Amino acid sequence: MKNIRNFCIIAHIDHGKSTLADRLLQFTGAVNERNFQDQLLDDMDLEREKGITIKSHAIEMTYHYNNEEYILNLIDTPGHVDFSYEVSRSIAACEGALLVVDATQGIQAQTISNLYQAIDHNLDIIPILNKMDMPSAMPEEVKDQIVDLLGCDHEEILSVSAKTGEGVEEVLQAIIERIRPPQGDSDAPLQALIFDSVFNSFRGIYAYFRIFNGQIHTNDFVKFVATGKEYHADEIGVLGLTPQPRNVLKAGDVGYIISGIKNAKEVSVGDTITHVNNPCQEAIAGFSEVKPMLFAGIYPVEADDYEELRSSLEKLQLNDASLTFEPESSAALGFGFRCGFLGLLHMEIIQERLDREFDMDVITTVPNVSYKVITTKKETLDVHNPSGMPPVNNIDHIEEPYISAQIITKSEFIGYIMKLCLDKRGTLKSQVYLASNRTELTFDLPLGEIVFDFYDKLKSCSKGYASFDYYLNGYKEAKLAKLDILLNGESVDALSTLIHVNHAYEFGRRMCEKLKELIPRHQFDIAIQAAIGGKIIARETVKAVRKDVTAKCYGGDITRKRKLLEKQKRGKKRMRQIGNVEVPQSAFLAVLKID
Repeated sequence: MKNIRNFCIIAHIDHGKSTLADRLLQFTGAVNERNFQDQLLDDMDLEREKGITIKSHAIEMTYHYNNEEYILNLIDTPGHVDFSYEVSRSIAACEGALLVVDATQGIQAQTISNLYQAIDHNLDIIPILNKMDMPSAMPEEVKDQIVDLLGCDHEEILSVSAKTGEGVEEVLQAIIERIRPPQGDSDAPLQALIFDSVFNSFRGIYAYFRIFNGQIHTNDFVKFVATGKEYHADEIGVLGLTPQPRNVLKAGDVGYIISGIKNAKEVSVGDTITHVNNPCQEAIAGFSEVKPMLFAGIYPVEADDYEELRSSLEKLQLNDASLTFEPESSAALGFGFRCGFLGLLHMEIIQERLDREFDMDVITTVPNVSYKVITTKKETLDVHNPSGMPPVNNIDHIEEPYISAQIITKSEFIGYIMKLCLDKRGTLKSQVYLASNRTELTFDLPLGEIVFDFYDKLKSCSKGYASFDYYLNGYKEAKLAKLDILLNGESVDALSTLIHVNHAYEFGRRMCEKLKELIPRHQFDIAIQAAIGGKIIARETVKAVRKDVTAKCYGGDITRKRKLLEKQKRGKKRMRQIGNVEVPQSAFLAVLKID
């Protein structure tokens, strides 16, 4: 066990984690030149297109150092704030972490938040300065930032260029020298932690685990503690570029188990694997249940695809434990699911994956956050959906979730960022100068205000130099109103939103204008109205498509024309009473981009 090292790579988005992982794999010979491609561990098309890591990946490497062979288990992690749960899982399975900082940009918000998670788990941290080959690198300045953050010496910081491979050899040596080997007893009862799982349509579910105590052999009879299910270990092995079967894995090893599980609900990330005959005393602690920040309805375009959508979501949930969903129905869209996401990027990725991997056509409703409604009887209800709101006269007050947001930016953009946050009903908590031209701002913001477009606006008003990280810090009372959209007097529940009273009129007006552009003209007039309770606050009309009925009428009295027009008017009125308004998918998405 003394020759095993388990470590992860943590960094802000786009600081070069995946490129550094590529170099480590090449230096240790885990991949040959023929199979190599850039961002090797990012195996989803989406990851390559967007240039981000969505899933954390585990891989085993062997490295010879001082005439001894070492086994290095690397778990690559995502950098975006929406995938922080993936990072927490990787950290729980490791003893050390490489903290990668971009020499051209310095420390950013996500670097700090991931670092705190690693320190909480007592990981050995190796600071690495990446992109040293760039002409705009500021090594001395960024090293000072790292020393202030970690309290380490300048000599401990490794200078690397993952692109050219310079300094990667020192990183491998530092992993062996500075990260402690795993602790554990191979003779104790088996205790292994599931940190990830993937679905394979031929072999069932692969569960990835890290053994803390004991050992596991092929064909052992094992039990998953949280679900209480028992299985035979048909195949176990280690994670190379392709799975490599083994007969036995011992404490400290990272590997996978296949036991023919077909049902996605039977594997939960953070569960403990143990033997049926000689179980461990307690499950491994330290895994938090993920809390979704954002809720949206996902409905199949064809009602017959409902069951197929359910199984697609279950398979996706295996691969992405932070996705939650429960069935719901809507008058406008039929049967579907209320899904919980960690943020807007997460929601976009899930939609995209449903389309690509499962060929599902879906409609997504307006996302919103979860509110606490205190009724006049002093009961507390959790409301994820505007249609779940009790009647207004039963509500005492509504509380909305607040976040503590850390924004790190260049000093010249402070004014723009403060204005953006204050417009979103934020309050400034602190302002700290990390260096002469870098500032950390801490705001209290309502989560509902940052859901739509906050991140995009932050990037544009800071020219891409601001980084953003947040965590939930409780609920506060708020004056919220339920805004309904009516089409010809019928409420469209999929378009209703909960919104702060001060913004309701403006939002309702813009929403009606947007829908007027998007809803195609029908044979009859369509009235689009925004209402709060019984009060209409905005209205637009989509005019009917009309045939020129007076074309054949020339000469004679005006009454001949009027008679034809009156007849047309009566027909339109009849049509309106029985006609349905088709709302296109783009109308549901337009609400997100209303600014």
